[in-house]
Amino acid sequence: MVPPIHQFAELPLDATPAPSAAGAPRIRARGEAPRVGVIYNPRSHGNKGVDFDCDQSPQVHFAKPGDREQLPEALADFARRGIDLLVINGGDGTVRDVLTSGAAIFGENWPAVAVLPKGKTNALTFDLGVPTGWTLQEAIDAFDAGTRVRRRPLEVTPLGKTQKSRLLGFILGAGAFTTATSAGQSAHKLGAFNSMAVVVASVLGVCQWLFATRENPWRKGSKMRIGLGREDAALEHSGIGDPEWRQIVLASTLEQLPGGVTPFGKVRDGLKLAVTDQISRKSAGIVLQMLRGKAPENIRDKGFHQVSTSQFTLRIEDSFIVDGEAFPPGDYLIAQGPELEFVAP
Repeated sequence: MVPPIHQFAELPLDATPAPSAAGAPRIRARGEAPRVGVIYNPRSHGNKGVDFDCDQSPQVHFAKPGDREQLPEALADFARRGIDLLVINGGDGTVRDVLTSGAAIFGENWPAVAVLPKGKTNALTFDLGVPTGWTLQEAIDAFDAGTRVRRRPLEVTPLGKTQKSRLLGFILGAGAFTTATSAGQSAHKLGAFNSMAVVVASVLGVCQWLFATRENPWRKGSKMRIGLGREDAALEHSGIGDPEWRQIVLASTLEQLPGGVTPFGKVRDGLKLAVTDQISRKSAGIVLQMLRGKAPENIRDKGFHQVSTSQFTLRIEDSFIVDGEAFPPGDYLIAQGPELEFVAP
């Protein structure tokens, strides 16, 4: 079963915030504690039954939005307070929603961001090197004593819309990736999370390739067109399977993924894209090799594509996934969003 579709019409439209909402970064006085804003998602897997883990301080401001629609108001309040550090207490989906809502509020003046890995999947914090049990107090301490990692999220915008809306996230997938996300949710029900969920979904996928028919969602994929760069040049096709269909699409700006998988080849920064055509059963073993960074020669001839690009368009007739949630078919531009500075241990 595909996850519920989250329509773009539900996302906040871009708007210019009031001048008092987001200004230039403030200058801290010597010895002054950082001003911290915490977005706490009580529905995140790791937060069930867990209270805030930081001593109350006048410099730490909490918000517990009941739904996505309340996020802009909470973030605008943090911007008016001039926070130095935005702490996101939740998983990848919470990060996606906070960044999406904050784009129009903070603009080019984002505070530093810290993420507490409290979700069922925490791919971003894995990439940042944040340990599973990282606490709010440790994140605040790391603002001055920790490290900083710069990452740019994916920015997904619908093409041809008069009212601009956008989505910021870190992992986009389509085709069999949508089916794999459902498998990952099944793995969650079995108690497998993070890297283990990736392993379970990968094993299920290979089994489907080996034994399922061409009409099985794991092997059929989705009908789509991918255009690379500002020229919107069509991504080449190997000639294996229907050229209008792709079996798997995966895009990300992260450098390390859970489970040690390396679908994009060698580690590199920026926007990366991995695509497979409708590959045959005998190619299932190549998929496992590629996930472990052992790509064979002439992989494009075998139906595999690993690309770095400044942007790409995705015109797709099926739903696609961003950070664990499905979004509707349509025509989209995928580029890199603002450069964010993340706090890590």
